[in-house]
Amino acid sequence: MSGPQKPINPSPAPWKLTGEGIILVYKFNKKWVEENGFLNDIQKGNFKGGLGFVMLVNYHNSPVGPYKELLFIPGKFTPHKRQSITRIFVDSEESTVNGRFNWGIPKETVPIIWQKKGKEETIGIGHEDDPILFCKITSGGIPFPASTKLIPIHLFQELDGKTFLTDPSGSGWGKFAKIVSLKINGKYFPNIKNQKPLLCIKINPFTMHFPSPE
Repeated sequence: MSGPQKPINPSPAPWKLTGEGIILVYKFNKKWVEENGFLNDIQKGNFKGGLGFVMLVNYHNSPVGPYKELLFIPGKFTPHKRQSITRIFVDSEESTVNGRFNWGIPKETVPIIWQKKGKEETIGIGHEDDPILFCKITSGGIPFPASTKLIPIHLFQELDGKTFLTDPSGSGWGKFAKIVSLKINGKYFPNIKNQKPLLCIKINPFTMHFPSPE
């Protein structure tokens, strides 16, 4: 195959996005990733470690309008020694089709709620009668600068027979955050409940740049 299908309303790279998000940083072991990471055939057996991430993102502005997102990056894979997104959900079909076509990101479209009350945020992913993830997260303290210069993201994605290498960049202001409650349906998303994050950060605001891939 020659890659993902071209969208009816294409929004080509590069993209500039702004918004807010929550980043959970992990160090997953290989056995857990192989069993729980939703790896495709190319990724299986090729996990090489490194930092892993779960990201919850509320994009206020993008080339396809506002949308919300949940994604999972287990770490790096050979042969490129780059990170790969193995699971990702968004609440915008325009984001899904353009993300798949532009960068080979395996997006799926589901409903997402994101509610704020003081320092606490409640986020729900999926349909109410069959949810994927539901969490409450708090954040606070003195804000500090955050950037992909500190934790670089270099993506290697393969979708429908086409390979994409992309180096997104971003910066913003972070505060330390804490998971208050977390429920996950392991049928749809890696069950990280028994995995302890190294770090949990709320970034608000941030700016992201997604360039054209190689």
